[in-house]
Amino acid sequence: MEELQSPGVVQDTASSIVANTSMHSADSSVFSMFWNAGFIIKLVVLTLLAASIWSWAIIIGKHFRLKKLSLDADYFEDNFWSGTPLETLYKDLKDAVFDPMSNIFCAAMAEWARFAGKGQPNESGATRTLERRVDRAMQIAIRKEIDELEKHMGFLSSLGTNGVILGLFGTVLGILNGFKAIALQQSTNIATVAPVISEALFTTAIGIIAAIPAAVGYNKLMNDVNRYINRLETFAEEFGSVISRQFDER
Repeated sequence: MEELQSPGVVQDTASSIVANTSMHSADSSVFSMFWNAGFIIKLVVLTLLAASIWSWAIIIGKHFRLKKLSLDADYFEDNFWSGTPLETLYKDLKDAVFDPMSNIFCAAMAEWARFAGKGQPNESGATRTLERRVDRAMQIAIRKEIDELEKHMGFLSSLGTNGVILGLFGTVLGILNGFKAIALQQSTNIATVAPVISEALFTTAIGIIAAIPAAVGYNKLMNDVNRYINRLETFAEEFGSVISRQFDER
C-alpha cells in the first residue's frame, strides 16, 4: 500500500514547483537562455555572434573602401582626360600610385616605356605587339585589383547561406536536450515545455540575425564591386586605344 504524503509535504512540493516556475519566468531573458543552454549550443551561439561581428566589419570596411575608390577614380579620370601629356601624368604617379585605376595606367605606361626604349620599329607588327603587351599588363593589374576587392567576400556568402543552418543545428540539439529534461521531470505542461522550446529556438534567431545582413551585404557589395570592375575594364580598353594612337603618331 502506498504511503500517503502528509498535507505539509504536498504543500511544500507545490510551493517549490510554483517557485521554480516563477523564477524561470522572471529569468527568461536572452542572457539567461544563453547561460542555461548546453556547451555545444553556447559554442554555436558564440560562433554565430563572432561571425556576425566580423561580417559587419567586412561590410562597413568594403562600403567605405569602394566609396573612396570611386572618388579616386573620378579624380584620376579628370586628370587623365584633361589633356595632360601621358608621360607627365605617369611621372607624377609612378612613385605614388593611390588607386587601382592609376595602378592600371602606370602598369601600361611602364610596359610602353620598356617597349619604346628598345627602339622597336614603327611598323604594324610592332604596334600589334605593343598592344598585346600593354593589354596583358593592364589585365594582370586588373586581376590583382579584383582579387583584393573580392577578399573576404566568400565569408559573407558562406555566412549568408549557412548561418541559418548552423542556428537550426543548435536548435535541434536544444530540443533534444529539452525532451530529455521533460522526460526527467515527467511533465508536459506549458510551463515546462515553453522555456525549453524558447531556448532551443534562440539559436535559430541568432542564425537569422547573422545570416540576413551577411546575405544582403554580399549582394550589395558584389554589385558595387562588379560595377567598379567594369569601370576599370572600360578604362583599360579606352587607354589601350589611346596608346595605340600615340604609338602610330610617332
